[in-house]
Amino acid sequence: MAGTLLQDYIFTSESVSEGHPDKVCDCISDTIVDAFLSLDPYSRTAVETVATTDFVGVIGETRCSGDLDKSDVEQLVRDAIKKIGYDQEGFSWRNVQIDCRLHAQSDDIAVGVDAAGDKDEGAGDQGIMFGYACRETPVLMPAPIYYAHNILRVLAEERHKGVLSMLEPDAKSQVTLEYKNGKPIGAKSIVLSTQHADGLSQADVREIVRPYIEKVLPEGWMCADDELYVNPTGRFVIGGPVGDAGLTGRKIIVDTYGGAAPHGGGAFSGKDPTKVDRSAAYASRYVAKNIVAAGYAEKCLIQLSYAIGISKPISIYVDTFGTGSVPESELVKAVAKVIDLSPRGIRTHLKLNRPIYARTAAYGHFGRDVEEDGGFSWEKLDLVDALRKELG
Repeated sequence: MAGTLLQDYIFTSESVSEGHPDKVCDCISDTIVDAFLSLDPYSRTAVETVATTDFVGVIGETRCSGDLDKSDVEQLVRDAIKKIGYDQEGFSWRNVQIDCRLHAQSDDIAVGVDAAGDKDEGAGDQGIMFGYACRETPVLMPAPIYYAHNILRVLAEERHKGVLSMLEPDAKSQVTLEYKNGKPIGAKSIVLSTQHADGLSQADVREIVRPYIEKVLPEGWMCADDELYVNPTGRFVIGGPVGDAGLTGRKIIVDTYGGAAPHGGGAFSGKDPTKVDRSAAYASRYVAKNIVAAGYAEKCLIQLSYAIGISKPISIYVDTFGTGSVPESELVKAVAKVIDLSPRGIRTHLKLNRPIYARTAAYGHFGRDVEEDGGFSWEKLDLVDALRKELG
């Protein structure tokens, strides 16, 4: 796979809010993951959620030394929906029907993951995972997805405060940026669709959200007035799981890099950190971000691959798209020395066996601030010195 460096182009990424039907499901699934990890840091979870009008279904496999029964799960579901803000006709935390069908993890999967004798803990599945970082934003994320997330996050924060009580939880954004000489210079167009209270016109919603969009974008980046599309259909009163069914894991490009980098295909939400779909994707972002922060590339892509039951990664791939100051082969050797990329090594290094996942379910898993309790630990820059020691 050879990296290419286009110089002048237009690129688009989208984001969806916590109230989008798929994100409702991601949030519920990760809330359940956190609950199991709170009971047992080594619990196993693979939880899928489906949501539609007046109904939520929770299915999957778990293993835990603690006790979490169906009534506990039902309360977790209601709490998650309430936190998002759904208390409307057709979908309310108060009276939504909940069907929980969780059962024990397969012994055939568990035996591949569990450490035994001389065998280290293995990967929970085969697969490929990608991580990416670039210098387009202060958090080393691609600019289109970074600003698409931030527009929705700011609107959600104001809605929760009661400042924007006329807006409802479901929303989507799309940011198209123009690039010159490989760097973003401004917004070509912006699309924002947000659920709203009945009685507001399209013009009303446009005037409500426009100042927040302008505030999120860098000065001078706002698109032309006729390229700002707010609720293009004209009306968005019916939304959330009433307007469309939701399912865990359907927004994997929103969750990662907005299409600016490849994706291995595996979703994150609902999975405990023994699943390399999640933990190795976090580790690959961590490595890529530290390589860029250390000054070895302007942009960096990492691929890791695993086989179920095998502890070491099958492969490590690095691409700096022609921007690297050292050969990719040297970066591969350095990465292998500064971090143990086995499933156990990743979980230990990033301290992933903690209830830190519900907060990742909306507005992206990457480019977030590291939190005091260990949330978003994969965004740390503590490998920079180790890489410099190895590479000079």
